[in-house]
Amino acid sequence: MGVSTEWQDKKYREVFEEEITGLERRCKSDPTCKIEDLEGILKNLYILDGSEKGGNLQDTIMAARIAAYEQYISQWKAEK
Repeated sequence: MGVSTEWQDKKYREVFEEEITGLERRCKSDPTCKIEDLEGILKNLYILDGSEKGGNLQDTIMAARIAAYEQYISQWKAEK
């Protein structure tokens, strides 16, 4: 019998969308926010991801957060 990962997929999508929304909101409301600021946060997320393995839920949340930052930064750079 296989283990369902549906809950992980749902949580990943939920966290990813929340992060993207938060990044959009931050960049619209803070004119001083720069790509470099977000890259610094992403760098710290990479460090945390490498140092803290909290189990499936925490790994799923961290993966979604990192993916959201990577996508947002990439899109922002492509628009410039």
